[in-house]
Amino acid sequence: MSAARPVLVVAERLDAAADMVVDQLNQRGVDVIRFDSADFPQHVTLAAGHKQTAAGWAGVLSDEHRSVRLEDVRAVYYRRPGRPVMAGTMTEPYTTWARNQADAAMLNLLSALPVRWINNPHHDRIAAHKPQQLVAATRAGLRVPRSIITNDPDAARAFAKAVDGPLICKPVLGGRLNTGADRQLMVATHRVDPADFDDSIRLTAHYFQEDIPKKYEVRLVVVDGNLFAGTIVGTTEKARTDWRTDYENLEYDTTAVPDRVASAVRRFMASYGIAFGSFDFAVTPDDEWVFFENNPAGTWSWVENRTGLPIAAAHADYLQGSAT
Repeated sequence: MSAARPVLVVAERLDAAADMVVDQLNQRGVDVIRFDSADFPQHVTLAAGHKQTAAGWAGVLSDEHRSVRLEDVRAVYYRRPGRPVMAGTMTEPYTTWARNQADAAMLNLLSALPVRWINNPHHDRIAAHKPQQLVAATRAGLRVPRSIITNDPDAARAFAKAVDGPLICKPVLGGRLNTGADRQLMVATHRVDPADFDDSIRLTAHYFQEDIPKKYEVRLVVVDGNLFAGTIVGTTEKARTDWRTDYENLEYDTTAVPDRVASAVRRFMASYGIAFGSFDFAVTPDDEWVFFENNPAGTWSWVENRTGLPIAAAHADYLQGSAT
């Protein structure tokens, strides 16, 4: 493969992980073309035609600074790009329709490129579904918490009785609440008391799990089968319940991944056909690893910055390799 063949990076402009990967590729002399889907179609131009060959689509993707031929791309790093921003001259319902057209065209055309991906967005979206992850994790050989998703108060009470121990509640779908005045609120994992269960449970789906006792937690970053395990110890009750809510009271280190867990994680990844995952585990006082979830577009720059684990280099190794 020619060293001139570029890696296409599709990410928001302000993304620390993407910055670190681009820096690694630049150090290796690998050409990089980076853009955000939010710039299409106002600032990015696409012209691609389907070729009746194994290569599929060919054409040019360009902005005011650079361009790339799609058939020359060696790999794609697709990481949380924005949705297309439409011209202010458009009005509804045409604005929404046009945004959906632009979004689908860019995502589906790029996904058809026969190259290495971190991660192909179609695989990524399927891999992000939390309830299905528990099934995949169990099949792969990982322990998962006892869980229920319900809007039935009686079912929630029965689950609490069966667990007969502390419970937590967490969102089924990640995201933030827009509370107005440009403020957003994260819905964090929190402990619940079954004595408080009432008819308000009927208002939406609730995701309850047994509360796993933690010696520490692990953010396990997986890149092409390579495992990088950063440990997280919360020094306050708030941090121990959901470390994302109390960053100032966390301690970081690294740990080895037990062989049984490592093999199961690789089986989990293979079941989704993805090269990257950002896993959350709890390690119990008995040193048992318990799977919580995997974010196929999860953050990891802070893991490398806090621990020195070479995660960006692993990304670059994979993206630099021969096209599949």
